[in-house]
Amino acid sequence: MPPAETSARLQADLAPMRNGQAAAATAQPAIVCRDVSKQFETIEGERIHALDRINLAVREGEFVSVVGPSGCGKSTLLRCIAGTLPRTAGEILVRDAPVTGPRRDIGIVFQTATLLPWRNVLQNVLLPVEVQGLDRKIYTGRAKELLRMVGLDGFEREYPFELSGGMQQRVSITRALVHDPAVLLMDEPFGALDALTREQMNLDLQRIWAQAGKTVFLITHSIAEAVFLSDRVIVMSARPGRVVAEFDVTFARPRSLDVMGAPDFGQRVTEIRRHLAASGALD
Repeated sequence: MPPAETSARLQADLAPMRNGQAAAATAQPAIVCRDVSKQFETIEGERIHALDRINLAVREGEFVSVVGPSGCGKSTLLRCIAGTLPRTAGEILVRDAPVTGPRRDIGIVFQTATLLPWRNVLQNVLLPVEVQGLDRKIYTGRAKELLRMVGLDGFEREYPFELSGGMQQRVSITRALVHDPAVLLMDEPFGALDALTREQMNLDLQRIWAQAGKTVFLITHSIAEAVFLSDRVIVMSARPGRVVAEFDVTFARPRSLDVMGAPDFGQRVTEIRRHLAASGALD
């Protein structure tokens, strides 16, 4: 793709969206899971039933979070969607194409930033470009645009040890977006951060999602975080993980941290917590 086309595409990709939302109002599904089950076998030969007939759909541009008790299979589900873990039964589609292995149209952010310490910020961000054999010259411009978007302009030559935990996660998010995936999967990305940094990262992620226009599927143990960030919250049961409830979140965007003090916000958090308690476990 010529540099001019890439630049134009990037600018369109980063354009702010009405009311902070992507095309979530459309019916086009970005992720579909149909009767997805997953079983593991231990060294001793014991069968562990991690997921049981998961059915869910995530629309293009939607921000969906998944909450549930520890060990319920949330991360297992994310890995199955990513194509890094084969499912035992069922079907997973991403943008109408069956998931049979890792895909270029999916970006993943993990709990820890997993940056390579011997590479600087820009080199870390460009790692997917190198792995996928993309044009480094073209995507270097995209990487720099994304770093500006996440507030890291001027840090391109810094190394991971010179960054705070929150800054490292911004680099990790940028790396997950640099090859222009349609779907961003996030597995408890802020769990290792302190409370204040985590709140700031929630604000940053909301802004990044609004600007980048991606479909986001977030795993989190924080009900409040799920409600603050999401269009919809999916609740899973204890193992074997099943989808037991879904809650729409309709607070206007962009959301400030003040919304967490609103009665309606607290009511939604309480409803989800009660459902988790009724399903048998709370984190």
